[in-house]
Formats: sequence, C-alpha cells, structure tokens
Amino acid sequence: MFANAIERVARFTRPLHTIMRTYQSKQVIPGSATLFFVNREGYAVTCKHVIEMLAQAERINLNYRQFTEERNQLQLTGAKDDEQIAQLAARFHINEAAVVQMLNTFVDCVDYMSGFTWHLHPTLDLAILKFNDFNKVHYQECATFVKDAGQIRQGNFLCRLGFPFPEFSNFMYVEERDEIVWTNARPVSPRFPIEGMVTRFLADPNGLYGIELSTPGLRGQSGGPLFNSEGLVCGMQFSTKHLHLGFDMVNTDIMINNVVQKVSDYSFLHLGQCIHADAIKTFLRQHGVKYYEE
Repeated sequence: MFANAIERVARFTRPLHTIMRTYQSKQVIPGSATLFFVNREGYAVTCKHVIEMLAQAERINLNYRQFTEERNQLQLTGAKDDEQIAQLAARFHINEAAVVQMLNTFVDCVDYMSGFTWHLHPTLDLAILKFNDFNKVHYQECATFVKDAGQIRQGNFLCRLGFPFPEFSNFMYVEERDEIVWTNARPVSPRFPIEGMVTRFLADPNGLYGIELSTPGLRGQSGGPLFNSEGLVCGMQFSTKHLHLGFDMVNTDIMINNVVQKVSDYSFLHLGQCIHADAIKTFLRQHGVKYYEE
C-alpha cells in the first residue's frame, strides 16, 4: 500500500545522528532523529525538541571543556585528589550519570554548510531548520504537502518514515583525549516506516493542530513525515502518548513452561501524535519559506 510512497518520501527525508557519553562511562551511546526538506533552498522541517537538543549539545560540550581545563590545573597529590575533583564536578553540575559530551551530524543533507539557523514554533513541537552556505543538496526531491486537509479523515491509514533503532557505528571513544569522535566508517542508518489509522485529531485553544494515530511513533522518528499512499505529506511525527487500558493483571497465576508463576502486567495503548500539515504550512508561510502542495 505504501511501497511507492515510501520510495518517494525517502528522497527528501534524512537522519540526524547523535552520539553521547556520561561522565563515568567510556561507552558511546548512539541516537537519532529525523527531518525532511521542503524546498531546494536548504529548508527542512523537524521537531522543536530536536533543535533544542542541538543547542543543548553546545552547552554540554562547553561545560565539560571548561571542567577538564580546570581539572588539569588542580594540584593533585594523591591524598585528596578524589575529593578535589568531586568538588569541581559539583561546581559544574556534573555527576556520574550526567551527559558530558554530545555530538550531532546531519547525514546526506548537503555537501557543506557554514552552520544552520532555525525558527521555533511558540507553542507546537515544530521547527524550521535552514542549512547555510551550501553548494549542493544531497536530497533528490522536496516534500509535497496535501493541499486539501479534508482528505485527512478519521479511519484513513497513513504512514510515517524515520530513523529509529540507530545502527550506525562510525564513532569511537579516544581515551588519551578523553573525548568521543566520529570516524570515517559509513554512517549506515536504515529507514523504518510504520503505518497507523487516524483515530482522533488534536486541538488547542488556537484550533486544530495535530493528528493522532493508532500506532506509536518510534524513538528516532521524531521530525519524520506523515504521508498518504501517494506520498503526500499530511503531517510530522512529534510524540507518542500512552493511555492506560485498565486490563491489569497483578500477581496473577500463569502457567509458564509447565510451572505456575506469579505475573503482573499493566497494559497501555501507545498512540502516535503528529503535527497537522496545515499547521506546518501556516508556520512556513509566517517565515516566508517556500513549499509545495498538491
């Protein structure tokens, strides 16, 4: 049903790869998010919380660099080294579980950029991202939004595309430098579609802004497009909510491998939430960003 549409949407949908590490760990933790391009001028749409993560990375890295610089200046004698370092870490709000390094990279978006700018929606989890000073784009097409919002109805089946389950491995921890880095390995990131039925619509005092689906949006699909069987964009995945169904089993006897065991299970329905195409188009118009519809 969505095979051709996925091929179409994949031409303008791209991943954002993230790596991070905590203070007391050398393990590099990968993550991902999604964005999609709306024109050939380097404008893309993604979630506001994705952009906030990019800004947060700069603050985290600067904080850790300042911490390490001061740590290297300590007069360590061995007797109270741990205490001095712990006091310094507390001053920089660093504990064992704190993320101290975070790197992000856009995959297969443009050939080069001097940086990027953004516009954050004041109330919705929506943002416009602009790649600056590139020479060539690496996406093949641009998103085409559905023109008539009346085509999006309760009971319609729609699909989302994004990059959950990060499988890329082009990173490492360099112990002598105490930092995480990207490597030259190929940044493999398989795309992942998931369909769902339109269950309800989302609204706030300003009116309709979103679409609820019968299946969850997956971690890493935030910022990815929601589209119909023709590949027309109907919205953007931004979160998943969890409704308690009330079918709970608490300390219930269940036969497992011929042995009766006590089992507890709490059931929830996980529903994807997407920003409506009309809300995205309104935001693009407000900032003079060109887009296409059909």
